[in-house]
This record gives sequence, C-alpha cells and structure tokens, in this order.
Amino acid sequence: MKKIIINTISIFILLIMVNCSKDDFTFGSLQAPTNLQVAVQLIGKTAANPNGDGSGKVKFTATADDAISYKFVFPDGTSSNAPSGVLEKLFTKVGLNSYTVTVVASGTGGVSTNSTVEVKVQSNFEDAEAIKLLTGGTTKKWYVSASEPGHLGVGQNDGDATKNYYPNYYQAVAFEKAGAAATSCFYDNVLTFSLDGGIMKFKLDNGGSTFFNSAYLSVGGGTGSNDACLAYNTGGLKTVALSPSESVIMRNADRLTQTRGTVMNFSDGGFMGYYVGQSSYEILSITDNRMAVRFVQANNTGLAWYMIFTTTKPTQAVTDYTTLKFSDEFNTDGAPDPAKWSYDLGAGGWGNSELQTYTNSSDNVIVAGGSLKITAKKVGVGYTSSRLKSEGKYKFTYGKVEVRAKLPAGGGTWPAIWMLGSDYATNTWPGCGEIDIMEHKGNEPNVIHGTLHYPGFSGGNANGSTKTITNASTEFHVYKTIWTPASVKIYVDDVLYHTVANVSSLPFNKDFFMILNVAMGGTFGGTVDPAFTQSSMEIDYVRVYQ
Repeated sequence: MKKIIINTISIFILLIMVNCSKDDFTFGSLQAPTNLQVAVQLIGKTAANPNGDGSGKVKFTATADDAISYKFVFPDGTSSNAPSGVLEKLFTKVGLNSYTVTVVASGTGGVSTNSTVEVKVQSNFEDAEAIKLLTGGTTKKWYVSASEPGHLGVGQNDGDATKNYYPNYYQAVAFEKAGAAATSCFYDNVLTFSLDGGIMKFKLDNGGSTFFNSAYLSVGGGTGSNDACLAYNTGGLKTVALSPSESVIMRNADRLTQTRGTVMNFSDGGFMGYYVGQSSYEILSITDNRMAVRFVQANNTGLAWYMIFTTTKPTQAVTDYTTLKFSDEFNTDGAPDPAKWSYDLGAGGWGNSELQTYTNSSDNVIVAGGSLKITAKKVGVGYTSSRLKSEGKYKFTYGKVEVRAKLPAGGGTWPAIWMLGSDYATNTWPGCGEIDIMEHKGNEPNVIHGTLHYPGFSGGNANGSTKTITNASTEFHVYKTIWTPASVKIYVDDVLYHTVANVSSLPFNKDFFMILNVAMGGTFGGTVDPAFTQSSMEIDYVRVYQ
C-alpha cells in the first residue's frame, strides 16, 4: 500500500513538472541602469544667493545608461515620475531647509538603480495679509458658513482648467447637514486661528464629534457607506505654516481670479472640520469675515473638496405653520368621517409584496374611545387591514403635519403615516414623490423611519434616517413633518432627525394627500411572526397647519 501511495505522489509531481515546463514566460533581458548621475540646479542661484532666489524651486536632471524612466521620491512621502529624467520641484517649507531626495532609474524588466542627493534651498514665501485676516492680528474664530449654498462641495482635481477650481460635482444647500444627528455635528465646529510669538496656531473645537468622509470612518472607529459624525479628539494646538500653492489651479490661465495661491499646512494631522485625511488647505479667497478653501482627498486625489467659513456663526431660521387647516380628533365613535377619509381596497401586494387585503370593515378600521384604530388581523392563512387616505377630500402644498399615534406590535407589522403626490396617476411613482412621516417595522421595535422617495432616491435607495424611541407600541408619540419650499424636516416628539433640502427640481412643491395604513410583511415589513393574530395602530389626532 505504501508503494502505491509513493508511486502516485511521484507521478503527480512529475505531471506538475511537465505541465509547468509548457509555460513560456518571456521577460526579455534584465538590464539595471548604470552610471546614474543627478544634476541639481537651484533656480535663481547666484554668488549673492547661493541657496536660490527664495522661490524654493529646484530643477533636477537625472541621467543613466540603459534607463527607460525615472522617479523622484521626496522626504514628505510624495513622489513624481519623470520619464525624461527632468523635473522641476517647488519646496514650500519657509526658510533655509535641507532635503534628501531619492532618484530611482528604472531599466528593462523592472530592475532599477537608485541614488540620493542632498538639496539645500531657500524659500521666502510669505502672505502677511492672509495671516492678519486669519488671526485678526491676535486671535479669531471661524465657523462653517452653513447658511451659504456651497459651504461644502466637491469637484474634480485634474487638468481641466474649466472645472478644476470649483465644486462642480456637488454643493450643499443651506443647513443641509443640520437635519440629522449623523451629520449635524458639522455645524458645531469652531476654528480658532491665533498668533503666538509670530507663529500662527490653530485649534479645532469640534464639540467632541467630527464629521467624517465615508472613506475615513474607520479612523473614528466607525463603519458604513455614508458620511457620519463620530466621537473623535482633534487634539490641541497645531502650528500653521503658509506655502505657495502647487495645485492644478496654478496652471490655469485665469488662476488669479480663481485662487489666492496660498496654502495653509497644519501640523500633527490638523484639519478644518471635515475629515478627508488632508492637512493642507489652499486659500481660494479670504476677507475679514469670509474664507473659501480647497483641499484634495488624501486617498482619492481625483477629488477636490471645498469649504466656506465665516466669522459670524450662522443661525437657522425655523419656518413654522400655525393656522390649523385640516384635522380629525376622532371623537365620534363609528366609521371614520367620510368627509375627510376614503379607502384603498383590495390585495395584490401594493408594489411591495405585502400580504394583507385592505378592507373598510369595522373589524379593521373604527373610531372608538377617542382614537382611530387600524387593525391588522390574521384571517385563515391571510391577513386583513385598512388603508385610509384623504385623496379627493383634502390635499395641500407645504405645511406642518402632526399625528399622535401608538403603533402596532408583532413581527411583520408595517404601520405607516405618509403622504403621496396627488398627481401619482399621471406622474408615476417615484416621480410623484412620497413623504414618509413615520414607518415602523414590528421586527425592529422602537426604530422609527422618516423617509423621502423621489427619482434617484426611492425604494431601498430612498433618502431617509432613523430614530430610536421608547415604548412605540405602548405609548403615544407625536410624528411630525414641517414641509416648506426650502426643506422637508421630519420629527418624532419634536426631535428633528431627518432633513432633505427642497429645490425646484424635486417633486415636493405641489399638492400631496395623507395616507394612514398598517401593512403586513412585504419588502419592508419582513417575515410575519407565525404567532401573530392581530394588532392595531391607534391615532389620537391628525392635524395639518399652514
């Protein structure tokens, strides 16, 4: 038996050797460059200025036998490829500084030869006006200009001079991040610039929470795919050194109108409130009370971010509506008021694979004891429930909606308080728009969902947030939206937890009507508990103010 095993192994090894011998990997000749020479020219060097003209510019010329390309590696960790071996580098650290530069010459087959050179160069860059404007001469506080459109934005960072100097991909609208706990910390930042013995210092007071770009959530101990506020210590004072810009904007013909050309370099990983792994910020413009900056995302150099700051902290004006236009207090026992409510009837899944059949039976919908009760029941192998709507009775554009409700319990229940665009028959969903003031999954007790659906943001990709409350199915809570031409804000018990900026291109600038229902199962409700028999959503009142 041992001989058979040994022979089998030998044959297997032989087959591997034979098969491998059939592969033909042709590398070509391996030729390491030789005689690598690096010439260093300090721009503006004279007998009177042996360390250059103060611009910090150095021209390197590398040559080597059998080299096909060159790479220059600098002590700050950056590098530049120069196939010709000629490269001009701008060293921006102010003063007379020495740098060790590694030059790599690559030959055929990927083999290389390297050498190091020492460069001592003077950089005299100064921007005394910027320092005065930043610090006020002593100390000055700056805030995110939240009320200004474009206070946060992102655009391309490339050679396209028509687009590389402004946030052409995305610009935040006024107070866009204020509506949810996951993002609102962005507006809590206080940035203080000060002078200490002629040296500029910087301190970021973030209130204990930093707004992280989604690509850097792990830095703050988080996970996920959306930007988020995470607990993060920004540390103490940072030193700020100014240097001339080397960004792509400096190569634009109109650069003098697009950037100041001054870069703020923060020590020890300092940053200006939005974390993208960057500590250098180009000042595009600055006055006594407004500053715009540009900074490149560290792990994606194709993206340039933009922020606007102000010296007066913006305050958000809250639009409210106080004139009661529509209400139902549910004080008359019996069927819901037919002057205010109609029904959706039937089954068929309702586009979400739901399991219930909607009826207008008193078993499923009734006013009793001062509240409306919508009851989902197990009937045989199926379920019945009810869906009320104000369609044909009352519709409106903009306003405040308040609904005081206690939610059903049980796995698979899916109660909803929501609004639908009145033109849904001709402007099919999601084009008509949908505002979900409250949705709840019985399978996730006490987690309240506030969501908007519209083109590009619908179904599983809708624009929403969640808020965890207590006793959602045993106590009444007030679910509210304030819908204005500027925004749609969603609350629970007067706690704002989601905001969507409203613009003319969105479908939230026309009439909507109200819907109240309890669904079972479906794509949102999930698996129904086999032990489920019945449960009700109780509504104390519905009120609409304008």
